[in-house]
Amino acid sequence: MTKNIMIVGVGGQGTLLASKILGRLFVGRGFDVKVSEVHGMSQRGGSVVTYVRFGDKVYSPLIDKGEADFILSFELLEAARWTEYLRKDGILITNTQKTNPMPVITGTAVYPDGIEDNIKGLGLNLDAFDALSLAEQAGSAKAVNLVLIGRLSKHFDYPEEEWITVIRECVPEKFTEMNLKAYKLGRES
Repeated sequence: MTKNIMIVGVGGQGTLLASKILGRLFVGRGFDVKVSEVHGMSQRGGSVVTYVRFGDKVYSPLIDKGEADFILSFELLEAARWTEYLRKDGILITNTQKTNPMPVITGTAVYPDGIEDNIKGLGLNLDAFDALSLAEQAGSAKAVNLVLIGRLSKHFDYPEEEWITVIRECVPEKFTEMNLKAYKLGRES
Protein backbone atom coordinates (compact mmCIF):
# COMPACT_ATOMS: atom_id res chain seq x y z
CA MET A 1 0.00 0.00 0.00
CA THR A 2 1.34 3.41 -1.00
CA LYS A 3 1.51 6.23 1.55
CA ASN A 4 1.43 9.87 0.46
CA ILE A 5 2.90 12.96 2.12
CA MET A 6 2.53 16.47 0.76
CA ILE A 7 4.90 19.16 1.99
CA VAL A 8 3.62 22.67 1.32
CA GLY A 9 5.12 26.02 2.07
CA VAL A 10 6.69 29.15 0.69
CA GLY A 11 10.01 29.32 -1.14
CA GLY A 12 13.00 29.38 1.19
CA GLN A 13 11.31 27.64 4.13
CA GLY A 14 13.11 24.31 3.76
CA THR A 15 10.48 22.15 2.11
CA LEU A 16 13.05 20.49 -0.14
CA LEU A 17 15.26 19.46 2.79
CA ALA A 18 12.20 18.03 4.53
CA SER A 19 11.38 15.93 1.44
CA LYS A 20 15.00 14.77 1.17
CA ILE A 21 14.98 13.61 4.80
CA LEU A 22 11.70 11.73 4.37
CA GLY A 23 12.77 10.18 1.06
CA ARG A 24 16.03 8.92 2.52
CA LEU A 25 14.28 7.56 5.62
CA PHE A 26 11.78 5.55 3.58
CA VAL A 27 14.43 4.26 1.14
CA GLY A 28 16.42 3.10 4.17
CA ARG A 29 13.39 1.11 5.30
CA GLY A 30 13.30 -0.69 1.94
CA PHE A 31 10.39 1.14 0.33
CA ASP A 32 10.10 2.22 -3.27
CA VAL A 33 10.09 6.02 -2.99
CA LYS A 34 9.15 8.77 -5.42
CA VAL A 35 9.74 12.43 -4.59
CA SER A 36 8.44 15.19 -6.84
CA GLU A 37 9.23 18.84 -6.31
CA VAL A 38 6.73 21.27 -7.76
CA HIS A 39 8.02 24.80 -7.59
CA GLY A 40 5.94 27.90 -7.85
CA MET A 41 7.73 31.21 -7.60
CA SER A 42 9.94 29.73 -4.88
CA GLN A 43 12.74 32.23 -5.35
CA ARG A 44 10.23 35.02 -4.72
CA GLY A 45 8.45 33.53 -1.74
CA GLY A 46 5.83 31.76 -3.83
CA SER A 47 4.04 28.52 -3.10
CA VAL A 48 6.18 25.35 -3.13
CA VAL A 49 4.77 21.81 -3.04
CA THR A 50 6.71 18.57 -2.68
CA TYR A 51 5.20 15.10 -2.93
CA VAL A 52 6.75 12.13 -1.11
CA ARG A 53 5.21 8.75 -1.97
CA PHE A 54 6.42 5.42 -0.63
CA GLY A 55 5.31 1.81 -0.61
CA ASP A 56 6.09 -1.61 -2.10
CA LYS A 57 5.87 -0.21 -5.63
CA VAL A 58 5.16 3.42 -6.47
CA TYR A 59 4.34 4.19 -10.09
CA SER A 60 3.87 7.97 -10.05
CA PRO A 61 5.44 10.74 -7.98
CA LEU A 62 2.26 12.84 -8.00
CA ILE A 63 -0.52 12.91 -5.41
CA ASP A 64 -4.09 13.54 -6.54
CA LYS A 65 -6.86 15.27 -4.59
CA GLY A 66 -8.09 13.20 -1.66
CA GLU A 67 -4.97 10.97 -1.57
CA ALA A 68 -2.58 12.59 0.93
CA ASP A 69 -2.19 10.66 4.17
CA PHE A 70 -0.34 13.65 5.61
CA ILE A 71 0.03 17.27 4.64
CA LEU A 72 2.95 18.98 6.31
CA SER A 73 2.43 22.74 6.02
CA PHE A 74 4.94 25.44 6.86
CA GLU A 75 2.33 28.20 6.89
CA LEU A 76 -1.45 28.57 7.52
CA LEU A 77 -2.55 29.94 4.15
CA GLU A 78 -0.64 27.15 2.37
CA ALA A 79 -2.37 24.62 4.66
CA ALA A 80 -5.77 26.00 3.60
CA ARG A 81 -4.78 26.07 -0.07
CA TRP A 82 -4.11 22.31 -0.18
CA THR A 83 -6.80 20.82 2.13
CA GLU A 84 -8.65 19.14 -0.75
CA TYR A 85 -5.65 16.86 -1.26
CA LEU A 86 -6.01 15.31 2.21
CA ARG A 87 -7.70 11.92 2.62
CA LYS A 88 -10.78 11.82 4.84
CA ASP A 89 -8.71 10.10 7.57
CA GLY A 90 -5.52 12.03 6.77
CA ILE A 91 -3.69 14.39 9.10
CA LEU A 92 -2.85 18.03 8.38
CA ILE A 93 0.13 19.15 10.44
CA THR A 94 0.67 22.89 10.15
CA ASN A 95 2.76 25.66 11.56
CA THR A 96 0.47 28.50 12.71
CA GLN A 97 2.89 31.08 11.30
CA LYS A 98 1.51 33.51 8.72
CA THR A 99 3.75 34.44 5.79
CA ASN A 100 2.36 37.19 3.57
CA PRO A 101 2.11 36.16 -0.09
CA MET A 102 3.12 38.65 -2.80
CA PRO A 103 -0.43 40.08 -3.33
CA VAL A 104 -0.58 40.95 0.40
CA ILE A 105 2.91 42.44 0.32
CA THR A 106 2.03 44.61 -2.69
CA GLY A 107 -1.27 45.70 -1.11
CA THR A 108 -3.58 44.14 -3.73
CA ALA A 109 -4.95 41.61 -1.22
CA VAL A 110 -5.40 41.11 2.51
CA TYR A 111 -4.24 38.06 4.46
CA PRO A 112 -7.49 36.27 5.35
CA ASP A 113 -8.62 35.99 8.97
CA GLY A 114 -9.86 32.81 10.62
CA ILE A 115 -7.94 30.32 8.48
CA GLU A 116 -7.39 27.86 11.32
CA ASP A 117 -11.10 27.94 12.26
CA ASN A 118 -12.09 27.49 8.60
CA ILE A 119 -9.87 24.41 8.31
CA LYS A 120 -11.31 23.00 11.54
CA GLY A 121 -14.78 23.64 10.13
CA LEU A 122 -14.00 21.23 7.27
CA GLY A 123 -13.85 18.40 9.83
CA LEU A 124 -10.22 17.60 9.03
CA ASN A 125 -7.78 16.04 11.46
CA LEU A 126 -5.82 19.25 12.14
CA ASP A 127 -2.63 19.48 14.20
CA ALA A 128 -1.83 23.22 14.24
CA PHE A 129 0.95 24.52 16.46
CA ASP A 130 3.57 27.27 16.69
CA ALA A 131 6.52 25.53 15.02
CA LEU A 132 8.31 28.87 14.54
CA SER A 133 8.68 29.42 18.31
CA LEU A 134 10.10 25.92 18.71
CA ALA A 135 12.54 26.50 15.83
CA GLU A 136 13.69 29.75 17.42
CA GLN A 137 14.09 27.91 20.72
CA ALA A 138 16.33 25.41 18.87
CA GLY A 139 18.46 28.27 17.56
CA SER A 140 17.08 29.38 14.19
CA ALA A 141 13.76 30.37 12.63
CA LYS A 142 14.93 28.39 9.58
CA ALA A 143 14.58 25.12 11.53
CA VAL A 144 10.76 25.06 11.21
CA ASN A 145 11.20 22.21 8.72
CA LEU A 146 12.86 19.99 11.33
CA VAL A 147 10.27 20.90 13.96
CA LEU A 148 7.57 19.77 11.52
CA ILE A 149 9.51 16.57 10.70
CA GLY A 150 9.70 15.87 14.43
CA ARG A 151 5.95 16.32 14.80
CA LEU A 152 5.31 14.05 11.79
CA SER A 153 7.68 11.38 13.16
CA LYS A 154 5.25 10.74 16.03
CA HIS A 155 2.86 9.20 13.49
CA PHE A 156 5.36 6.54 12.38
CA ASP A 157 6.35 3.54 14.44
CA TYR A 158 10.03 3.87 13.53
CA PRO A 159 12.86 4.02 16.06
CA GLU A 160 13.87 7.61 16.78
CA GLU A 161 17.48 6.70 16.02
CA GLU A 162 16.54 6.14 12.35
CA TRP A 163 15.21 9.69 12.11
CA ILE A 164 18.31 11.09 13.82
CA THR A 165 20.66 9.15 11.53
CA VAL A 166 18.93 10.44 8.40
CA ILE A 167 18.92 14.02 9.68
CA ARG A 168 22.67 13.74 10.33
CA GLU A 169 23.13 12.49 6.74
CA CYS A 170 21.06 15.26 5.14
CA VAL A 171 21.93 18.39 7.14
CA PRO A 172 25.28 20.21 6.80
CA GLU A 173 27.48 19.32 9.76
CA LYS A 174 27.69 22.86 11.15
CA PHE A 175 23.87 22.92 11.51
CA THR A 176 23.36 19.33 12.68
CA GLU A 177 23.00 19.87 16.42
CA MET A 178 20.61 22.81 16.02
CA ASN A 179 18.48 20.82 13.57
CA LEU A 180 18.44 17.77 15.84
CA LYS A 181 17.28 20.00 18.68
CA ALA A 182 14.50 21.38 16.45
CA TYR A 183 13.47 17.83 15.48
CA LYS A 184 13.33 16.77 19.14
CA LEU A 185 11.31 19.85 20.16
CA GLY A 186 8.78 19.06 17.42
CA ARG A 187 8.62 15.39 18.39
CA GLU A 188 8.17 16.12 22.10
CA SER A 189 5.73 19.04 21.72
